[in-house]
Amino acid sequence: MGEHSVVEDWRAVNRANWDERVPIHTASRFYDVEGFVAGKDPLRDFETAEVGDVAGKSLLHLQCHFGLDTLSWARRGATVTGLDFSAPAVAAAGAIAARIGADTARFVTSDVYDAPTALGGRTFDIVYTGLGALCWLPDLERWARTAAALVAPGGFLYLAEFHPFADVLAEDGRTVELDYFRRDGTVWEEPGTYADMSAETTANVTVEWQHGIGEVVSALTTTGLRLEFLHEHDHTLFARFPDLEERSGIYRYPADRPRVPLMYSLRAGKPA
Repeated sequence: MGEHSVVEDWRAVNRANWDERVPIHTASRFYDVEGFVAGKDPLRDFETAEVGDVAGKSLLHLQCHFGLDTLSWARRGATVTGLDFSAPAVAAAGAIAARIGADTARFVTSDVYDAPTALGGRTFDIVYTGLGALCWLPDLERWARTAAALVAPGGFLYLAEFHPFADVLAEDGRTVELDYFRRDGTVWEEPGTYADMSAETTANVTVEWQHGIGEVVSALTTTGLRLEFLHEHDHTLFARFPDLEERSGIYRYPADRPRVPLMYSLRAGKPA
């Protein structure tokens, strides 16, 4: 459940939560690591269409967890670097990279705000991020400045995220329950994980932040990046609400139900 007190050392609390869940996630059916090693592609069709051809390009994945999406871009020909604040996640990513022969893939342990220093000032053709990433960051303007600094001239940032409007809905998917405009951190204490709700866990506290669409776009455009598109999507990646129906691996409302945005994606370029 959500609470209104904020844990002072939010970064350490969140890292402990993610560190504990890495082995649960790598063993889960949700992520299906063995299927990935055998060739399964976890990237979503709209992402690959919107990012475009990555062959021969450098790609940085911020907050990459244990790297399945990162390595999927490597399979498409990108030279990839993944960055995450969880050392167990980075170790797991490196092991999976070795299993599939992704010899040029690199994984770095670092807080996202420290990424420019951790990466030695390097810049990339594509900075890719999202899918439950922004909610872990309290300072969105700092994130935007950091991400923009990592984009090479002529390159772009690509973000795919869960839509913040869906985050205000109750579990029934119909009732507005939370404040869309709340910006202070929310403390949650929940056992298990989205990949295995029955998993036994002890590091169950997290601190998360809500960021509206306008906040995200404004933060990015003030860095000098130029917004190329912002797309809102009527589908999501899991059965978030009871009325959603699965179709070809994505979840949508039935045709007779009014739709709400469940995900969004944007691309912002840096002038050459």
